Amino acid sequence: MVPKGHALVISGVTQSGASRSFDRNGDASAKINFEKIYVQNWMEYGLTDAFTIFVAPEYVSAVSEVSGQPAVRAHALAIEGGARLLLSSRFGKVSLQASGKSAGAFDMSVSVGRASGSQFELRLLYGNSFTLLRRSAFIDFEVAERWITRPRPNEMTIDVMAGIWIRPKAMIMVQSFNTISGGAGKPPYTFYRQHKIELSFVRKIGPHWSLQVGGFVSPLGQSIVAEQGVVTALWYRF
Repeated sequence: MVPKGHALVISGVTQSGASRSFDRNGDASAKINFEKIYVQNWMEYGLTDAFTIFVAPEYVSAVSEVSGQPAVRAHALAIEGGARLLLSSRFGKVSLQASGKSAGAFDMSVSVGRASGSQFELRLLYGNSFTLLRRSAFIDFEVAERWITRPRPNEMTIDVMAGIWIRPKAMIMVQSFNTISGGAGKPPYTFYRQHKIELSFVRKIGPHWSLQVGGFVSPLGQSIVAEQGVVTALWYRF
């Protein structure tokens, strides 16, 4: 949660690619040429200590080419907006978040198809801070259900994030992003699942600014590209 009257802005760029894709059995055997650039500007503001609003415009440019087939290209914009409500802070912080997103850029995060659909998401979050090896640390769990208009199927996501401050101004952060479709949509959208592991280094570079640099891999998946890439983001708190 963002304290009342304060804001957080995270502006990031992700450049990723894949030379293999997972088939329906989870084997990364199919060859593919996949490249993607994803840009997002996440902005949230605390209306009260227990109620935060946010908006997140994003842009994607991607191309995918399978041997013997014409390349599929996409350039799209999307915007997400919503609110987060603090439910309890007795044992860590439990929050409920609701958001809506226009059709567009998010489509290429799971598929190379051109079709996309607007979505509504309901997300339950739990976060807690603690001391590990005499250093400040935190962990965050998030579970969400996404209802997406056809032709794409609905999705469930399970995300986990943990971080530890190794120095007063430096943190190491590990994240796990997991997306599972709720079934098959209209062709070519069959059942799919995507699992990503991301490792980042975050460094404070001023009273309000921090810089994040990291990378991710997709060790597991099904009917999805074996994506890997690098992430760079600027955080601004005020």
